[in-house]
Amino acid sequence: MTISVIIPAFNEEKSIAEVVEDALPRCDEVLVIDDGSTDNTAHLAREAGATVISQARSGYIPAVKSGFVHAKGDVFVTLDADGEHKPEEIPLIIEPIVSGEADMVLGARPEIPRISERVISALCSFRLGVRDIGTGFRAMRRELALAMNFPGVCICGTSVLEACSLGARVVEVPISSGKTTKPRKIAWKHVIQLFYVLKMMFEKTERGIKSNYAGE
Repeated sequence: MTISVIIPAFNEEKSIAEVVEDALPRCDEVLVIDDGSTDNTAHLAREAGATVISQARSGYIPAVKSGFVHAKGDVFVTLDADGEHKPEEIPLIIEPIVSGEADMVLGARPEIPRISERVISALCSFRLGVRDIGTGFRAMRRELALAMNFPGVCICGTSVLEACSLGARVVEVPISSGKTTKPRKIAWKHVIQLFYVLKMMFEKTERGIKSNYAGE
């Protein structure tokens, strides 16, 4: 299986080069989606060896979806550009997919930082059996990623619910967290996201995809 690492980035010049350099030995390509940065993020990412896709500022979900369109791998891995996630744990994240046990893997952080994320995670855990539904460190099969719409204003809860509605097997593995100096702002968008999560939890979907996740 070939592995594409997708890193959405906005003004991450302090950390992007190190993240790219640490990821490169553990995958077949690294794509940095420069989401309208006004600093040297794109230049430093390119110098570090990443393929850089530059776009006007549009937010996390459009950046991730842009990465999916341009990526060439069989398995997509997303991780943050600020150093919170450790690229050396990429093999840990992709192992359940490589072994045929899962279609989406969540990197479960030691602690979920925001109260709003913990609320959504607690709500979804009753339905999904996973704890950290807001993590940005994930792996998924190419076919699954390209079939997803990512409803809502962020990935919290809805992306996992959507994956399950498509018949995907979702598991999580524990990861460690690196240090980041980026401040944790209050995520008011999670109030809106909660309504999307509740809506998806109580509705059925008739969407499906043609891929055979089990690889049979």
